[in-house]
This record gives sequence, C-alpha cells and structure tokens, in this order.
Amino acid sequence: MSHDPRFDRLAELLVSHSTRLTPGEHLLVESFDAPDAFVAAVVEAARARGAHPHAALRSTRLLRTLVDGADEAQIDAWADIDAHRMKAMDAYIGVRGGENASEMASVDEASMSLFGRNYQKPVHFEERVKRTKWCVLRWPTPSMAQLAGMSTDEFEDFYFRVCCLDYGRMSTAATALVDRMNRTDRVHIVGPGDTDLRFSIKDIPAVACCGEMNIPDGEVFTAPVRDSIEGVVAYNTATIYHGVPFENVRLVFEKGRIVESSATVGGDRLEEIFDADEGARFIGEFAIGFHPHILQPMKDILFDEKIAGSFHFTPGQAYDEADNGNRSEIHWDLVCIQRPDFGGGEIRFDDETIRKDGLFVTEDLLDLNPDRLG
Repeated sequence: MSHDPRFDRLAELLVSHSTRLTPGEHLLVESFDAPDAFVAAVVEAARARGAHPHAALRSTRLLRTLVDGADEAQIDAWADIDAHRMKAMDAYIGVRGGENASEMASVDEASMSLFGRNYQKPVHFEERVKRTKWCVLRWPTPSMAQLAGMSTDEFEDFYFRVCCLDYGRMSTAATALVDRMNRTDRVHIVGPGDTDLRFSIKDIPAVACCGEMNIPDGEVFTAPVRDSIEGVVAYNTATIYHGVPFENVRLVFEKGRIVESSATVGGDRLEEIFDADEGARFIGEFAIGFHPHILQPMKDILFDEKIAGSFHFTPGQAYDEADNGNRSEIHWDLVCIQRPDFGGGEIRFDDETIRKDGLFVTEDLLDLNPDRLG
C-alpha cells in the first residue's frame, strides 16, 4: 500500500500546532484502532522536533471486554499504572478509531460508572487534561462514514479537509468572541422546540479552541455560573453516549439543576446518567461552535460540537480553564444547531443579539462566519 501524504500533514499539524512539541518533551500517542502507519507518522514527526515519542495501541472491542463486569480492584490497578505513565508525559495525542460506534452499548451502567469514576477521572480529567498539552481526534472509519451518510472515500476526503484547516486564521478570528464572552454577564438563548434558556457567565473565563485540544476544532467555551441557569433547552442533534443512541434530549433547569429530562430515543437511560453523582445534574460547559466545513450532525461529538451555527450545553465536569466549580464523573456534550435548516434561533449577550440563525451579526464577530473562515 502506498504511503498517504495526508497522514504526514495531519501528524505535523498535531505536533507543531496542537501540542506545540519542543525538544526533550515526552509525548504519548494513544491509538484506538487507528492505522499503525498514522501512529508511525506522528512518532516520526515528534522525533523530528527533538521530542521523545511513546505509543500505546489499544482496541475498542478489548476495552469493552475489560470494562464490562470489572471490579474496583481491577479498575484501580489499571488507573494507577496509566496515571503513573501520564505523569511522565508533557503531551498527549489520542487517536480514536473503531468500526462500531455502539461498541460500548452492551456494557452495564454500573460498570461504565465505575470506569468513569475510577479510571477516566484520575487518568484523564485529573492528570491528562490538567497537566499535559493534549489533543484528541477521531480516525475516519466506514462506521463514521455510514453515520455521516457518505461513502468511505468521500468521508475520508471530508475528514482530512476539516482536520487540516487553517487554524491560525481561526484562532485570530476567535479572539473577538473570547473578548465578548469575557465582558458578558447575561446569556439568553432561544431556539428550536421550546428552547428558552437564561444564565450568567460573569467572571468565568472564555477559552478559544482552534486546533489545540481537538482536531477538528472550532469553538469558544466557558461555563455558566453553576446555579444561574433557568429555562429549557431542546437539543436537536442526535448523539451517542457510551454507545447508547439519544435523540431530541430535552432538559428543564431550575436554579442551575436539571429537574426534568426526556428524549424521543434513549429517554429511559437519562436518569441513570444524571444520577451518577450530584454534579451530573449541573452544567459544566457552554460553548459556541463555528467550524465552516462541518454542517451536518454525524453522531460523533468531536465533529458535532464544532458544527457551524451550533452551541453545546454540557452536563457534568467543568474544565479547569473555565471552572464554575462543578465536579462530576460525566461530561456529556449535547448539541443544538440554530441554522435555519435546523429551526433557527438566537444567542443574546446582555440583551444584544450576537448570532442569529447560525450566523454572527455583530461587526466584531463576522470573521467567524463560514464565508470568511472557509
């Protein structure tokens, strides 16, 4: 098989822009079902920058077997080993493939909760997210192409186009939105269904994501003041969480807390998720997405949360960079698209409309619209 030069372009973007590797730094590349040839391309790109690459090759099917029915002693030992390795790393690149998006669907909720609490939280939320320069990306598979409604070749072309965008231009344009959000107190969102949501983001930092922590990328995130949220959000983007499909999730908030939840698909699983811990019923992230080439949902959150004209409102753990104090073993990005073909909607900051029907309308934010970013 001939070498694919797109592997090299993406690998170089990951080590130069996303993780900004410098000589002597240690990088962990963790691959779930991605081609060895791509992992090798990242290793070579890291070494060319004078860094020390390390690789962990994993299987999603094996992960399911390991997690399903695991006890606390097994998960704790596994977490201790991987956290020890993560502590030695300066940077992390996670490449997540897998032929079946629902591979984890058969794992019982108690096992998934144990894995989230005793492995994911200490290894990833506490160690990797807080202490390393990290970037996570999906790898294109026939399963992803099927979810996106594309042929495999068409989806691969789409994947490399959206992943290898000019993130420098995006980063410059996003500065104005960061400035806006840092000056904002009150947010009011109206949208599809009966979405009518009010909350404050006062004094919680806004952070631009332009190819550093995720590829593809294109969002600015913050967090709401934890107990400020009132109203309803009706998400119009189907999603898969822990292998389980959900559609038309609707949440009702009082004093920041989810007091009512429903969904047309997966509704019987919602209360289990929100009962995981106290923080699961509060929001840990509010973000506005603007990737110019990601327009349709494909049930893959690393793509869907970047959809042009979308926002996501995330139950669970807050990020340290925009911390509202919420702590949870879950972090569930749920997306609402506000372009006219998805029902429209507005985002208002301190009573000023800054985005209408998916397009930014204030002069300082126009460079974030698809016609200027693309």
